[in-house]
Amino acid sequence: MGLRDDLERFREVGEQRRQDLSEFIQYGDLGQSLPHEIRIPIKIVDLPTFEYDQRDQGGVGQGGDGAPDVGDPVGQPQPGDGDEPGEPGEEGGEHEYYEMDPEEFAQELDDELGLELEPKGKRVIEQKEGDYTDITRTGPASTLDFDRLFKAGLKRKLAMEFDEEYVEAALKVDGMGPQSVFEWARSENIPVSRSWIEDAYEHLTAEERTTYQTIAEMEADVDRTPTAARIREEGIKDIPFRREDERYRYPETIEEKERNVVVVNIRDVSGSMREKKRELVERTFTPLDWYLTGKYDNAEFIYIAHDADAWQVSRDEFFGIRSGGGTRISSAYQLAAELLEEYPWSDWNRYVFAAGDSENSSNDTSERVIPMMEEIDANLHAYVETQPSGNAINATHAEEVERHFGEHGSTAVAYVTGPGDIVDAIYTILSTEDNE
Repeated sequence: MGLRDDLERFREVGEQRRQDLSEFIQYGDLGQSLPHEIRIPIKIVDLPTFEYDQRDQGGVGQGGDGAPDVGDPVGQPQPGDGDEPGEPGEEGGEHEYYEMDPEEFAQELDDELGLELEPKGKRVIEQKEGDYTDITRTGPASTLDFDRLFKAGLKRKLAMEFDEEYVEAALKVDGMGPQSVFEWARSENIPVSRSWIEDAYEHLTAEERTTYQTIAEMEADVDRTPTAARIREEGIKDIPFRREDERYRYPETIEEKERNVVVVNIRDVSGSMREKKRELVERTFTPLDWYLTGKYDNAEFIYIAHDADAWQVSRDEFFGIRSGGGTRISSAYQLAAELLEEYPWSDWNRYVFAAGDSENSSNDTSERVIPMMEEIDANLHAYVETQPSGNAINATHAEEVERHFGEHGSTAVAYVTGPGDIVDAIYTILSTEDNE
């Protein structure tokens, strides 16, 4: 195998040996990744290289007094350009991570968790003509649907067809005039017109009009040939086409829709949100951001921090801001509603994710937060409770939200007490959305 084959084999082994996705989400270093480049550590696999013996011994060409014995080293390596003697090179750092984009991350997470989220396209970005599958009553002659016209004419022909000889024989019954034969034909389900009967009667001689004494006598003498049998024998000479049967094909309109999503991430930064709780929020929200970025054509993110008041922050500030102040979760939803006005529900998929330790000011959840969650149109509302030590006495927000919405298809509540709960929380959130 050549060097290129060795490197390709190294990449394959690296991918197989990279950190498990669930393990990476729960315990890995998420800070090494970027919003559009996820870097997952792999167990290092060193490529084989040639190395010099570093022992301080003489050898051929080193100016020694005597000739070397068999098996003696023939010299020491000399420093290369830019390298210090005895120091290893710095190549190979790029092999420490397996890099994937958000699309691959989303696909792998779908496979690992068994998710089937199908993003909805909303904003129409292009309309184009598809196949000629739609039908209209007018159009250019070149688009006339002749097959449809022929079938309509043939259907009418079969519906109007009748055994003319049989009806004409009825006119030969003594005393049966056009009116009597017309009524008889209708009782026999023969689709003959009054005008045809009158015309046929006019062509009969006086002698022919008295051929039979009764209808029964005529029916015994003349066999009625079924339409299908007569067509098989005689064929069809003409098809009665009518203008009202004409239909014209035109192309269906296909709308190309862009799958846009805006994600509002809300984080409690009040005094009770210490470092462990903040880390659990980051470990939950960061994979969600990557996942939705990979699922949608265009993903935008809004980050809101709040204590008793709320304010918009950058992504770096969102995960790094220190805690302080009281708590009023409704302030964050008020700001979210204002910011989402720039992303109309008719054009954008919308997700509102909030996280905190479930502590909130008195009655704020029931009187303000829940009504606002109901008013803000979104694919999914989610709240993640982060309580490393278990529920605190005043940590009731998540329970109130869960109790109010119950099994509602657009609201999820997840509980995270440690890194081991992260993957389950992500599954709870992403599997809750109603795709219908």
